[in-house]
Amino acid sequence: MVDELAAADALLFAVPLYNFGVSQHFKTWVDLVVTDPRMSAGAEPITVGKPAVLATAHGGYYADGTPREGWDHATPWMRRILSDVWKLELLVVEVDFTLVGVNPALDQFKDMATGLREEAEDLARDHGRLLSATVAA
Repeated sequence: MVDELAAADALLFAVPLYNFGVSQHFKTWVDLVVTDPRMSAGAEPITVGKPAVLATAHGGYYADGTPREGWDHATPWMRRILSDVWKLELLVVEVDFTLVGVNPALDQFKDMATGLREEAEDLARDHGRLLSATVAA
């Protein structure tokens, strides 16, 4: 797995918020990667400066000022690992309220969810273009 990270020109991580925390699959993958001495704590990771995008999806809405502010325990942890520990040049896009239209209790937020999704899609396109230009350079 670490050889794949080393060989990649750029990295894309697509990880959902799962029950307010990190997906067990992503957490297990991170735990396995850091067992390699090239990525372990205290080592200068082989991923330093590599461009990366973290795309994450939230069923609800956890932004500042919302009733569930602070309930997203995954995105800050993933940022910490990818940016601070692995020293990737990280861009992040978050799409919120993905359960609107699925969970009837959230139906009242349909218009807000549409706007948030459009903003996230625009940001994802911008990040994709930037990532592509960085790799092509």
